[in-house]
Amino acid sequence: MKKIALVLMTACLSLTFLPLASIAGSPEPAGLVNTTTPASANTNALVLRLNEIKNMDKTNMSSSEKKALRKELHTMKREVKKSNGGVYLSVGAIIIIILLLILLL
Repeated sequence: MKKIALVLMTACLSLTFLPLASIAGSPEPAGLVNTTTPASANTNALVLRLNEIKNMDKTNMSSSEKKALRKELHTMKREVKKSNGGVYLSVGAIIIIILLLILLL
């Protein structure tokens, strides 16, 4: 009987997290910057530079130039994430929280 309960609980938990997998695999491009309401002048400058990079013609660039551009975009991502100040929870943290809630309630 305990084995059946364990299997049913595992099945329910695995079905619970299916919507998270569909959200994570969405085909939309990852929008790093909210272009409608930039928080500061620095963020505004980052948005302008991001738009410049998107509009560039990268076909005639050398590989080292492309690499430098990717590096710049990576640093811009980090700066924008720091300026947003949001709270991020990993899937593992969410699972632990749910398990704690189940055990405590």
